Amino acid sequence: MSLTRAALARMVDHTLLKPEATPADVNALIEEGRALGVLAVCVSPSMLPVRAEGLVVAAVAGFPSGKHHSLVKGAEARLAVDQGANEVDMVIDVGAAVAGDYNAVLSDILTVREAIGPTAVLKVIIESAALTDEAIVETCLVAEKAGADFVKTSTGFHPSGGASVEAVRLMADTVGARLGVKASGGIRTTEAALAMVDAGATRLGLSGTRAVLEGL
Repeated sequence: MSLTRAALARMVDHTLLKPEATPADVNALIEEGRALGVLAVCVSPSMLPVRAEGLVVAAVAGFPSGKHHSLVKGAEARLAVDQGANEVDMVIDVGAAVAGDYNAVLSDILTVREAIGPTAVLKVIIESAALTDEAIVETCLVAEKAGADFVKTSTGFHPSGGASVEAVRLMADTVGARLGVKASGGIRTTEAALAMVDAGATRLGLSGTRAVLEGL
């Protein structure tokens, strides 16, 4: 796929989720995101509200383990939206997906979807590297059933790894054009980013955005 630098930038969630991040770091992220022409910034909910005119603001919920009670995830996501987030990237209970308890995964996602209302964008992080292909497919279908807008590969914090081309392709084949697919976790080069887009990613979560874009 041939993409211009500007077109690729408009697919990027410029991300800062390190636990040691300060408000000054977040402000620097926003300024860099504007300079690079990205679509969105993605930050921890405790960093909200932020002044990010011209950018979409995303916040995470249940991050990074997903082992928060669904009601806690919902409250966290609702507060983030109330404080200016346009999008929420929630982490599922990965263990429920590993165990094949897709009703629990459905309930988890539905709780957050209902908490944030119909207008905020909901991205569902499935931690694809920790799942079998069958579990990836089933979890994506459950996310669609629950009203998600995107399925997302990874938090970037799981020891099993981040995004892979194979997982992105499987996720994209599963949800078709009905949902977006966000590739995130370990994407550090232009070549890796373009491979994710070729596989079907419609959004990229990047912390090293400048380095990726400099390859175009």
